[in-house]
Amino acid sequence: MENTAPFAKMNGIGNQIVVADMRSHGGKVTSEAAVVLAADSNTQFDQLMAVYPAPAEDQALEMEIFNADGSRAGACGNGTRCVVDYLARHGMGETEIFRFTVDGKPLAAKRLEGGHISVNMGLPRLEWDQIPLSEEFADTRGIELEIGPAGAPLLHTPSVANMGNPHVIFWAEDSVENYALDKFGPMIEHHMLFPERVNVTVAQVTGPDSLTMRTWERGAGLTLACGSAACAAVVSAARLGKTGRKVTATLPGGQLEIEWRDDLCVIMTGGATHEFDGVFDPVTGHWEGA
Repeated sequence: MENTAPFAKMNGIGNQIVVADMRSHGGKVTSEAAVVLAADSNTQFDQLMAVYPAPAEDQALEMEIFNADGSRAGACGNGTRCVVDYLARHGMGETEIFRFTVDGKPLAAKRLEGGHISVNMGLPRLEWDQIPLSEEFADTRGIELEIGPAGAPLLHTPSVANMGNPHVIFWAEDSVENYALDKFGPMIEHHMLFPERVNVTVAQVTGPDSLTMRTWERGAGLTLACGSAACAAVVSAARLGKTGRKVTATLPGGQLEIEWRDDLCVIMTGGATHEFDGVFDPVTGHWEGA
């Protein structure tokens, strides 16, 4: 194969990730290539993280994030941890702080002892037009939206927040497994209230510093883990007084430690797992194992 770039298939607590190393290639990953890789059972991903060289030596690496349907994502904390792990194993092993830009916005991550990685996901955006919503709501801690029969909804009054991506969080009193997220997730993702579509989460608060959650990701579907959704859920739970500001979020793929600091930045900490390496054509998506 010609015109190839290296990639790594990885996962962040089950969130399937492809890290595409474009630092020495000179080209860009196409949406078509992302769709081809996502359709292959071996390289199937929730997000593809394309890493490009920094514009200048003292500047941050540039990063572009694709969903499985070829659309763009504004943030992916689990994917960012995978990128940091990849870079540490490929020439940046002495680096402690990793800096990126995604759509011109800064993103920083730090390697910790024991193999975990903390990602500074930045400030949550909480105003209705920042999320964005198609109509005004004065209080985004709970908006008017229901799932289920009129007058007897199964879920209602969700919170909304933007953590680089728009999120809606429905609060469940019982197990999150009791709700058919695979059925209503696609409907809410494309609801007219969300002009940029939305990630849909069902969350149950299990203690003052713990919650359990499942997420339907826009452009990807059901996922074992969504880091930005975990951040949005913890921020929303803290705003409602359901939890404190430092929470263990349990997702189907594992646990993430989320802290909404006093400076209002959200810090997400977890691991990253390497599966295999390969090379791929960033235009067509055709690939070979290393």
